[in-house]
Amino acid sequence: LDLCERNEVLGTFLLAEEGINGTVAGKPEAIHLVIDWIRSWQEIEQLEVKFSKSDSRNFRRMKVRIKKEIVTMGMENVDPLNQSGEYIEPGDWNQFITQDEVMVIDTRNTYEVSMGKFKDAINPNTENFSEFPDWLDDLSNIEDKTQKIAMYCTGGIRCEKATAYMKQIGFENVFQLKGGILKYLEEIPKAESMWEGECFVFDDRVSLTHGL
Repeated sequence: LDLCERNEVLGTFLLAEEGINGTVAGKPEAIHLVIDWIRSWQEIEQLEVKFSKSDSRNFRRMKVRIKKEIVTMGMENVDPLNQSGEYIEPGDWNQFITQDEVMVIDTRNTYEVSMGKFKDAINPNTENFSEFPDWLDDLSNIEDKTQKIAMYCTGGIRCEKATAYMKQIGFENVFQLKGGILKYLEEIPKAESMWEGECFVFDDRVSLTHGL
């Protein structure tokens, strides 16, 4: 918090035993300074970072919050650190989800999905992520547990838990979009994109699209 404030970096970091997540804004050199400091932690083996530009002030202050879960699923026995879906790189995502046997699931809340989603993706119609396990439990009735499942979310955090739970209830072929929608929009040109609409974000920008 002190490092961010001294370098005029604003936004939010969430800390939990399962990892760190956050969105911050500031001058490029200040952001890289904060990122380098976080990467120096021994506990952080991998840090997925996504960049976008904005001409406006998107945050009013800097907050660091300690939480039980980075994103609340409410399932204490789900451990994404030891069991989660196989990553699909953004550049391979289009080809993967257009296979006939792949079921594509949006793990976000319905108000987020209403702004944009991948073509033909299933909307679970949840109001918050803690409702998602109940929806997944209905899928557990599918007899073919080798069914390929491809999941995605905004930045990849919810998918870590969602895919871990899918594997826990017996599905064998579970995959997730690495880096989430934001990484896809950052890397994939609009002309090649299968994304329809805009991507909701939890700050004053409200939504983003290709080029971020």
